[in-house]
Parts: sequence; C-alpha cells; structure tokens
Amino acid sequence: MSPQIDQVLAQAVNDPDVVETNEWLDALESVIEAEGPERAHYLMERMVDLARRRGAHIPFSSNTAYVNTIPADQGEHCPGNLEIEERLRSYMRWNAMAMVVKANRVDGDLGGHLSSFASLANMLGIGFNHFWHAPTEDHGGDLLYIQGHSSPGIYARAFLEGRLTEDQLLHFRREVDGKGLSSYPHPKLMPDFWQFPTVSMGLGPLMAIYQARFLKYLHARGIADTAKRKVWAFCGDGEMDEPESMGAIGMAGREQLDNLVMVVNCNLQRLDGPVRGNGKIIQELESDFRGAGWNVVKVIWGSGWDELLAKDKDGILQKVMMETVDGEYQNYKAKDGAYVRANFFGKHPKLLEMVSKMSDDDIWRLTRGGHDPHKIYAAFKVAQENKGQPTVILAKSIKGFGFGKSGEARNTAHNTKKLDDEAIKAMRDRFQLPIADSELPAIPFFKPADDTPEMQYLHARRKELGGYLPQRRQKADEALVVPELTAFQAMLEPTAEGREISTTAAYVRILTALLRDASLGQRVVPIMVDESRTFGMEGLFRQIGIFSQVGQLYEPVDKDQVMYYREDKAGQILQEGINEAGGMSSWIAAATSYSTNNRVMIPFYTYYSMFGLQRIGDLAWAAGDMRARGFLLGGTAGRTTLNGEGLQHEDGHSHVLASTIPNCIPYDPTFAHEVAVIMHDGLRRMVTDQEDVFYYITLMNENYSHPGLKAGQEEGIIKGLYLLQKSEQTTKHRVQLMGSGTILREVIAGAELLQNDWGIAADVWSAPSFTLLARDGQDAERWNMLHPTAEPRVPYIAQCLKDTAGPIVVATDYMRTFAEQVRAFIPKNRSYKVLGTDGFGRSDSRAKLREFFEVNRYFVVIAALKTLADEGALSASVVAQAIAKYGINADKPNPVTV
Repeated sequence: MSPQIDQVLAQAVNDPDVVETNEWLDALESVIEAEGPERAHYLMERMVDLARRRGAHIPFSSNTAYVNTIPADQGEHCPGNLEIEERLRSYMRWNAMAMVVKANRVDGDLGGHLSSFASLANMLGIGFNHFWHAPTEDHGGDLLYIQGHSSPGIYARAFLEGRLTEDQLLHFRREVDGKGLSSYPHPKLMPDFWQFPTVSMGLGPLMAIYQARFLKYLHARGIADTAKRKVWAFCGDGEMDEPESMGAIGMAGREQLDNLVMVVNCNLQRLDGPVRGNGKIIQELESDFRGAGWNVVKVIWGSGWDELLAKDKDGILQKVMMETVDGEYQNYKAKDGAYVRANFFGKHPKLLEMVSKMSDDDIWRLTRGGHDPHKIYAAFKVAQENKGQPTVILAKSIKGFGFGKSGEARNTAHNTKKLDDEAIKAMRDRFQLPIADSELPAIPFFKPADDTPEMQYLHARRKELGGYLPQRRQKADEALVVPELTAFQAMLEPTAEGREISTTAAYVRILTALLRDASLGQRVVPIMVDESRTFGMEGLFRQIGIFSQVGQLYEPVDKDQVMYYREDKAGQILQEGINEAGGMSSWIAAATSYSTNNRVMIPFYTYYSMFGLQRIGDLAWAAGDMRARGFLLGGTAGRTTLNGEGLQHEDGHSHVLASTIPNCIPYDPTFAHEVAVIMHDGLRRMVTDQEDVFYYITLMNENYSHPGLKAGQEEGIIKGLYLLQKSEQTTKHRVQLMGSGTILREVIAGAELLQNDWGIAADVWSAPSFTLLARDGQDAERWNMLHPTAEPRVPYIAQCLKDTAGPIVVATDYMRTFAEQVRAFIPKNRSYKVLGTDGFGRSDSRAKLREFFEVNRYFVVIAALKTLADEGALSASVVAQAIAKYGINADKPNPVTV
C-alpha cells in the first residue's frame, strides 16, 4: 500500500466525529441530486469564504481530481456512425504510415513523424466530422491551427477526400519539383491548403490566441460577422514548455475569448522522453489555465473506466490515479494488461479486487480519453457552447498509438519513421485493413471506392459542415482603392525654412491621412506595444480609440487633455502593452485577414526597432510563410540614433535580420518623401495587386529638414538607390558617397567637407534599400550564369554607377554586413569602402556615438581620401593631414571589441 493512501485512510480512522462528517457529505449529495452541481459548488465556495474570513487556513488549489471534467452521465454521446468513423480513421492511420515509411525507404534522410497523428487521430476525426465549418455564405469558417507533427494524418484525410493524389503522397517531403507535400503546415508552399504554420513549436498557440481576439475586433468594428466562428489550436503537451505557448493565456482569459479552443494532446511524451516523468502534466496545465481564467476540460479516461470509477466509493482508485506519475503511465502503455494489473491496480488490494473478473486483455482495452470518440465529442461540444471564457481541452492519449512494439508509448516514438515488415503487418491486423499479405511489401495506399458507405459518409459529413478543411483563400474577393501618391503631398514637399521633423513624424502624418481615406481608412489597423507616446502617436487615442471589448469603465486621468487615453468597444488601435510577441501576433492576424476573413486589412505595427525582428524573429519568419501583407515600422532605428538608451536599445542589425526573409521588403529611408513613396508603393503591391509581401521600414526620431521629392526619383527610391545630389564642381578628383537613414546626413556633410577642405567633388546617393539592391544583383548574377550565351543582365546598382567616376564610400547606421551585400555588383575596377556600426551600442550623444562607431562626416572624409590614396590619386600624407585636422584618434580601440 502506498504512503499516500495510508495517510488518507489514517485520516478517516482518526476522524473525531465520523457521524458529523457523513451528515455533511450526505447533505452535499442531496444538494447535488436536488439542485445540481452548480448549486453545490456555490454553497461550498460560500463555506470556504466564511472559513477563511474567520481565520481558517485553507490553501488555494486550482486543480480538480485526476478524472474527466465531464461526469459520465452528463457528457453528450457522439451522434455519428462510430463504426464507419473508426474504419475511416484506420484508413487514415494506414495511409499516413505508408506515406512516411515509403518516403524513407526511397530516401532515408527525409524524415517524418507518425506518432503525433497516431495519438491525435480520434480528436481530429471528431472535429472534422462534427464540428469544424468551412467558409460559407452564412459562416466565415473555423480556423485550425493543426499540431505541426500530425501533418501526415491531415494529408491522409485529404487523400481520401480526393483533394490530394496518390502521386502527391508519394512525394511527401519532396517538394522541389512542384508536386510534393510540405513536411509541416506551410501556407507558403501549399497556398490553397494550409491556413497557418504551426512549426516552430509554440507559435501556433500564441498566434491562435491573437487570431481569436482579432476576430472579436473585426466583429466589434462591423467589418466582418465573426460571431459563429471558432479558432481551434492543437498542440502537444511537450510543446507547452515553449514560453510562447503559455505566454498569452492570461490575455485570452482577460479578454474572454470564448471563440477560442485549445486542445493539448497530452500523450505524455516529447522527443527525448516523458514530458513530466516525475509529475503530472495535465494537472500542471489545469492549474495554469484555470488560474488564467480559462474553462478547463480534462479528458483523461475512456468510457471503459466509467464503471470502475462508479464502484470507487472509497475514492481509492481516484487516489491511485492522482498519485501515479506520468512516467508510470507511459510505462503501462508500453507493456501489457498483466503489467497494468500488477503495477497499477496492484497498488491497493481493493483495486485488485475491483478488476478481479477482468482479463488482462480487458484491462489493456481500458483506453485513455483522447482515444474515446464519446469523451472527445462531449468535450468539444462543451467547448463549442461555452460562453465568456476560452476553453482548453487537456486530452490524455498514447503517443504512437497503433504501432505496438515498434514505438507505442516508447521514448523512440517521436522519431518513428521506418517500420519493418513485421510491424507493418501488425498494424494492418490491428486496424483490420483489407490489404492482402502479398501486397504488404509495397505498403500500398488504401482508398475505398467512391460508392462505399465509408466514402459516402466522409463526404456527407463535410458537405453538412460547408466543405473541406483545411483550405486557404489566396486572394480576397474585395477590391479597395489606394489613393494617389499626392494624398501624401505634405510629405513630398520640402520642409519650410527653419522647420525640422523626423521620419517618425512623417510616418504618423501619412498614417493619419490613410485613416481619413474613404476607401482604406476603416481597414487600417494601428498596433502598438506601449510606445505610442515615444513615436508621437498618442493623438490617435482620442481620434480613433483603443479597442476594448468592454469599452472604458473608468474616467481616464488625462480626460482634460486633448490627447487623452480613450478605450472603446469599436476602437481601431490594438494596444498590446509591453509585449512584442503579442504585437507581432496581432499584426500577423491582421496581415493575413485577406485569407482568413476575406477582408483586406492594412496593419501598421510600430515598435522600437531593437525590440522587433531581434526579439520576434521566428514570428517574422512565420509571417513570411503565411504570406502576410502589412507594414512593420521599426522606430528609433539605427545604432546611434537612439542616443541615450544604451546597449539593449540600439539597433544596428535589424536590416540584416530582415534581409533573411525573402518576401520581406526592407527600407531604411532618410527623408519624408522617401517614406511616402515607399509606403504608397507598399499599398499598391499589397492592396491593389494583392501581392504576398510585407514591408519593414525603419524610422528615426531625429529632427532635421527634408529636401522634398524631385521628379523622376520615385523609381530609384523603390528600387533602393537614386542620385540625391550631384556635385557641380569640376575638380581633378571625384568620389561617390552613399548612405541611408540618418547617417546619410553625415554623408552629405562629408561631401561638403571634401569639396570645401580638399577640393574633391562628391556626388551623394541615397540608398533606401541595400537589401533590394543585393537581391536585384543576385537575380541578375544567377540569370547570367544560367544563360551564358545571352546578353548579360546588369544589376541596377551597376547601371546607376556605370557613368560615374571615383571610388564609392558608404556609411550607414547598421553593421557593415548591411551595405556589404552589394559589393559583388559594383562595377569592376571600382573601389568600394563600407563604414558601419559593428559592435554593441552604448549611451551618449548622437555626435559622440557616431564618432565612436566611425560613421560620422569626418570618417566619411577619411575613408574617401584613403581610398583615393590607395588608388594612387593622392599621397597618403593627405590622409594623415585630414586625420590630424579633424582630431581623430588613430589609435583608439576598434568599436567592435570594446
């Protein structure tokens, strides 16, 4: 007998008044029978509250017993034909296995996962057959975040539905030739199939939460009717260790997202071993979610356990269930019925007596709740009908269910992808598949004839629910009108004499103009992470309001001010607090609304550039996978622009990170007219053309005057380079100076010094996007390599520079790598010198920081003179003179190393 049970029995024996205890328990039973469990719960809560107020120490616990949340007599039974549904699941299990095993017999390095779907098949089957709606005229459709490693099972279902061919299944994880299936859910690679990417793990739960909130946002603002829609997110119990998985559950509870259902597949295992071998992951998650305000539904035991639990009058079975740790539960399902009898029921004589008339096979057939269609259906039904809270279903299952000795409930289950002939035969027999022994070596796919009851049932269920899932819309049906560039005319004009503004201020004025636009205004989604005042955007609070499902239940402290903090049920701003991951997830929901909601939305997520792509890089990559469309605005950008904040705030590498995402279009503009042209081009591409790209634009909070747009500069701005000012001096030597962001102004000042102090003409180029220049050059280089006999293509940057003279010197507020991207495409025999802000940031004035990182006007001059000297055009002594003239310490440490 275990120590825990000994203690429980001892407490019962030592009860000072057993009669009184039984009277209280009988009274509670009477309340439950007469008035229901809700009344009993209310009375118990009142008694606990009274006891605490009278000084009793009653520890709080958000856990319930280790049994199903829905009592056996209260859960709705699945109304479907369970015999047919089980046969269909068996076909899907087989085809998923065949797809992965076949792929790895052709190429053993392709990989693939079988065990996650094996544990999840019943849950997915119940959802697809009875709950999940496809988009129709009266239902916008449910949104599914499918557990990434279960993708083979989703393909297997789509194959039976006729949406995927056998040839596609044969090319699982072989996509290069254009007919294969992606390893995991990837909308980029299967744009009409997968709705959302859910790998890397943790991103699915996080994005699902903000997707559900965005549906509420659309409904509240009258843009789309989302009242009937649900977001379903499937994830593994091991996945819940990812901070992203749990990081936003408090927001979901606080916002009462009753359109959200998260299903945690608790098969107790991750790749290396048990999730909580020494504990109980279901109890841990129950406590976390319940404490965050969620409706928690535990689906632990299958129907076979109901009779045993009903006999458990002393609560011994429940105590054993509670005290048994997950490592033991895993072991039970890796063994057999005799082992379970001896090691689980054998923990107490009364339990052995309870199962004495059951055979070992009977005990082995006591399944877990995640494999019981009735228990799953009941839980899904509760989740679908629950109001006022998000719901999490904690469903206990068996990893590798159906694989037997080849991997069922074993630590190796996650990596199971190759089965031998004996294991394949065992699986055929277990699931009673009509496949002859002679066919087994070929591992054939199985698909019944279209007129069979199974296939007719499969299609009928999906027809009743509106069509097939998952499915993805590639283009929105609506067409919005983008205003002409002249709508931003104020930003295209030169600033008035003596007036200075920042590019951040220019962006805010452009955003304000868009909000007033008749066509686009209501579709603009400003997203902030507690930095509105930093970027001068607090004026939008009163103008368009901050979205809140309850409105504003208080009088704001600054109500007497023009720009007071205003929350509103139909507010347009999404204010995420200090939460970059949440801000990005909201942005993704809005940026993919054209697909998920058939509504084009235009999100503008504005944040400290240092806390953007660096912090949420995985989400930014997922946005590329999801074909997101929208604007990311990295404010206070550059290593030296945010002068007072220091190392953790100063960004010198976000453009390097942005360059790694192929469909991210990054710009580092200097002037207001560049911002306007770039944003207008983005609207054209993303809204008018519905092109699957998104824009990353860095903004600075440094005020200065702006020259305004000159005719013909638009194309160069968009392509990434244009001649800003040409020197009219006729001198012996000439250089080409290039820059972006605020450091372009140092380049302009450097050009003046070269001309005034050294008699050297300097042309100045603005390079809003070195990344786009590099991509263009790489594209031309590739085309030339593959078309050796054709006329070579010339990269755009080479076209711009071909008729210029002198070395090329570049300075930016980013790492040298940023501008080094284009070195290969500079015209031959031309020197190319790059200055950048490599190293950690630090606090100081802008002038001192630019001196420290060696990107100020004086270093631009030194770089130009040294390059001319290296070419033999000047004496090296001239460079030395310049170093002395500008007071540069030639022996100061390299900023990278200090």
